[in-house]
Amino acid sequence: MTVKDFMTVQQFINKDKYGLVARAYEFAKKAHQGQKRKNGEPYFNHSLAAAESVAEWGLDEATVAAALLHDVVEDTPRTLDEVKQNFGEEVAFLVDGVTKIGKVRYRGVEAKVENLRKFILYLSQDIRVILVKLADRLHNMKTLYAVHPQKQKRIALETMEIYAPLAYRLGMQKLSGELEDLAFPYIYPEEHKWLIANVKERYEEREKYAQRFKPLIEETLNKNSVNLTKIDSRAKRYTSLYKKLLRYDMNIEQIHDLVAIRTIVNTVEDCYAALGIIHKLWPPVPGRIKDYIALPKPNGYRSLHTVVFGPEKKLTEIQIRTAQMHDEAEYGIAAHLAYQQTKDSKAYIERRTSFADAKTLSWIQQLRNWQKDFSDPEDFLRSLKIDFFKDRILALTPKGEVIDLPAGATPVDFAYQIHSEIGNKCVGAKVNGKIMPLNSELKSGDVVEILIQKNKKPSGSWLDFVKTGSARHQIKAALRQGKNENPALRVKSSPQKTEIKIAANDRIGLLKDISAIISRSHINIIGVNSGPSAKFAIFKILCESTDKNKIEKLLLKLKKIKDVKEISYRLV
Repeated sequence: MTVKDFMTVQQFINKDKYGLVARAYEFAKKAHQGQKRKNGEPYFNHSLAAAESVAEWGLDEATVAAALLHDVVEDTPRTLDEVKQNFGEEVAFLVDGVTKIGKVRYRGVEAKVENLRKFILYLSQDIRVILVKLADRLHNMKTLYAVHPQKQKRIALETMEIYAPLAYRLGMQKLSGELEDLAFPYIYPEEHKWLIANVKERYEEREKYAQRFKPLIEETLNKNSVNLTKIDSRAKRYTSLYKKLLRYDMNIEQIHDLVAIRTIVNTVEDCYAALGIIHKLWPPVPGRIKDYIALPKPNGYRSLHTVVFGPEKKLTEIQIRTAQMHDEAEYGIAAHLAYQQTKDSKAYIERRTSFADAKTLSWIQQLRNWQKDFSDPEDFLRSLKIDFFKDRILALTPKGEVIDLPAGATPVDFAYQIHSEIGNKCVGAKVNGKIMPLNSELKSGDVVEILIQKNKKPSGSWLDFVKTGSARHQIKAALRQGKNENPALRVKSSPQKTEIKIAANDRIGLLKDISAIISRSHINIIGVNSGPSAKFAIFKILCESTDKNKIEKLLLKLKKIKDVKEISYRLV
């Protein structure tokens, strides 16, 4: 059985009109009713297109249902709880993962690319989350023409830098190439025009040649009792061709795999037999035989490649593989999961939710092989192991930039990771929209907003809880500078603490007003805690001072702030 044997969305529905896919179809269609995309189509068309891709890749009904529902939480009044109640925890988990990935934004900063890839992998504890997101991105790229030009460039860059490499490294070569080709004209419009103008005629010429060559190969293999399943030709993708042309000074005559002949046989033995037979009739070009069966590519790709002097002495690439190798080359990890489902009916019936077991699934090994692309493989391997995420967190700025930190890191570590000045001027932090103490531990997926105050200096007490070496180094440097600027600080003893308790009607900017007055009073804020009471929001602000005169003067100033109702303090 191949991936292509699996069902379409409509076939899932016809099979069980009350099943998961049928119910998800109706739920999503109703949720998106009346919504239009930029190109004028009903929004539900996008959800359906993503689900069709997932079904084409041979994935289970839970994944198809999740693809149908992947935008309902983000773009309709429907909630994740409703998805869970109607479709179960498995589907809700997949939908939630895709929703979180959708909040990640790529801003074209090369140094941050791998952080984004790692974050996507972290969110995708179940590999199917990535597959649904890739299906979503594929259809978005097909309709990118309807988006504003500036947004087109950003989405195309994100696709080229993030999603196409993810697809490739998961072995989904067809999808990776398609995403690159869809992004290429938006990123390199002039180069794309040049390719179309200069290569189209050559493509047609090579395709006609391949059509003449294929029957000769088929006849030869049949005569020698090699079981041929299929033989076809494939044109080299424009993006791949352009990258190769850059290496050959844009000389199209140097490209011998413009159109390659793909030969599908039954077994691995047939692959090698076919290679030998082809070489007997059409001599190979020395150094152009590649055995990716014995030594697969890092992403799991397996096939035999050879370039031969074919009829008319034209150099021609021939690829030889089995049907399973072909499906895995086209669909990668999706094909692997599909084969597992058909082989292991018990697992399929139980619909296992976790495909990220490092001990059992080969895709983990594929991810580990990414190290081969980097100058420091050991460091990259350490950063990409799934186990690594037990020791790291990946938090987000409000703009969607991913910040990579050690487990146990605090908002202060986060602030210094962005910039030393942000760290030095930090007076508070909002985590997922709520004010949190500066010593609170962050979790992966947290959205962190750092509150800063002009002329603020770091607190020595931060050294008690920061986790990153860079934050510790920069705090010490700022403290040394402060002592040099103010000699009185050199003999000052370790500061005591005061807790100021404020009850107030909460509003936007309130904490900023409070911290500004405290900062102007030359008192360091160690941490901020907040929570609701029966009537008011309660703020507990820990300060680095026990000077009663100073604190009492500060309280008089704080009482004048709009919406502050009650205020008190105590030494701690």
